[in-house]
Amino acid sequence: MSLRQLFTAIEQDEWVSIPQGWLQGRTIYGGLVAGMMMQKALATIADRSKRLLSTSVTFVGPVQESQVRLTAEILRQGKSVTTIEVRLWQNDAVQSILIASFGTHRESGISVQQQRIAPEFPAVEHLTIVPPPPLAPQCFQQMDLVWIDGQYPCTASEKPDFSGWMRFNPERHDNREMTVADLMVAFDMWPPGVLPMFKTFAPASSLTWHVTYVHPLNNHVQDWFKYKVFTDYAAEGYSTEYAHLWDAENRLIAISRQTVTVFA
Repeated sequence: MSLRQLFTAIEQDEWVSIPQGWLQGRTIYGGLVAGMMMQKALATIADRSKRLLSTSVTFVGPVQESQVRLTAEILRQGKSVTTIEVRLWQNDAVQSILIASFGTHRESGISVQQQRIAPEFPAVEHLTIVPPPPLAPQCFQQMDLVWIDGQYPCTASEKPDFSGWMRFNPERHDNREMTVADLMVAFDMWPPGVLPMFKTFAPASSLTWHVTYVHPLNNHVQDWFKYKVFTDYAAEGYSTEYAHLWDAENRLIAISRQTVTVFA
């Protein structure tokens, strides 16, 4: 089942089966879980005049490669902003929760342009796309990731954080117009910023994830994006980090902030 087929199934039914190829260890990759819930939100609101403003995801429990149920409730529908809550259920328990705010353009005399400037990267056409190593999670096969700065995961680096190019793997994903549900799936594919500091392979997983959507997508699934992560603090088994995502034209698309559980 392709990602587009999965999203279509979410639009048509409350129950859907998670496709193969998205495992992250023994559970389903969190970005896919978030993308599924975002697709449920889009289908429920069904108003193209309202674009995503921000969303928060809490990963309550592990999601397995089997059927899930998605439920949605519009919490408030105002003149400009609609707020929705989506829950993903498995085995009669809530495993993930998404709350998102969608809004229409509003007239305002306030304009501030202080967003982070996209880093200068070598042209991706001149770089080598290295396939995921044998011990990488299965879900990594869904994306092309090209490291530019920073160390690879689990290399005992003295410093955290990295940056690079990313896109959906064109052999696995048709080049259709990209949606914010696709954005959620892609954005979380990079590992946590502290992972280069790991001395051996050990798990780390997102606990909470907040995404602010800045410039509307004007991209396709196979387009390249720039990513850069910065770790604010890590201690006592948790870390907090933020990341920025730009498209190839250096437009800031989204800003992410995560709390990560660290098992090393």
